[in-house]
Amino acid sequence: MNLTKSGMISIVGRPNVGKSTLTNALVGEKIAIVTNKPQTTRNRICAVLNRGECQYVFMDTPGLHKARTRLGEYMVGVVKESVADVDAVMLLIEPIPHVGGPEAELIARIRALGVPVVLVINKIDTVKKEELLTVMQVYQAECDFQAIVPISAKNGDGVEELLNVLAAFLPEGPQLFPDDMITDQPERQVCAEIIREKLLLCLDKEIPHGTAVELSKFSERENGIIDIDATIYCEKASHKGIIIGKNGAMLKKISTLARKDIEAFMGAKVFLETWVKVKENWRDNLNFIRDVGYRDE
Repeated sequence: MNLTKSGMISIVGRPNVGKSTLTNALVGEKIAIVTNKPQTTRNRICAVLNRGECQYVFMDTPGLHKARTRLGEYMVGVVKESVADVDAVMLLIEPIPHVGGPEAELIARIRALGVPVVLVINKIDTVKKEELLTVMQVYQAECDFQAIVPISAKNGDGVEELLNVLAAFLPEGPQLFPDDMITDQPERQVCAEIIREKLLLCLDKEIPHGTAVELSKFSERENGIIDIDATIYCEKASHKGIIIGKNGAMLKKISTLARKDIEAFMGAKVFLETWVKVKENWRDNLNFIRDVGYRDE
């Protein structure tokens, strides 16, 4: 593939605006886990798209929020660092005619760095055209955006136009990643994230936010079957019981859903075993946070 332009583009915004859904829509693959719960994304995730003469490297980031734990502080740090040393930033918002605190903070930081910023208004299928125009006017008055692109990441509307707009910000130069690479995340990490996605989808309230997943085994047999041993950590003994469920039903459901997605991602049959352990207050334990894969870049 003859790629003559390549660059890094950061996707930032408050929690639950659709950053991971957009990341997946842009590259046409499920790279980032997606749920309807805030703070689903904890790490910076790179997703790579080769299109025409361009290689786009998108950085999906955690939602900017008020940190209440060491894990939260780490996530906010990831967001703030992600707008430095990139070729462009996408500020993703919902169609609300008000510049909130997280958006104002991000705009100020991006402005100080002098990075080109594209305003991307998501979920346009939920508002009328007149309301969308008002949102565009309110934000344009706050910051001189290089472009404003309305989209629906869920439906794919506007994604092609967004890629065309972003191509203008990619500098000429060699590609940053090989042709066959779609993410910088190791397979092991992607599989752990898939399990965590199912925890978020199957469990209610605060319980899934207090979970972490660590793979103690990730190996391939001679016949191509992949063996994965996963430990799910939670913060309370009562949460452990809920995750396991009556007669192990909930853990079986989570494991089955995760295994199916992991098999689709790996393109191979997977044998997945899961355990649940209690690690009290792990979100404030910096060493443990690093042990389960959340590390500074």
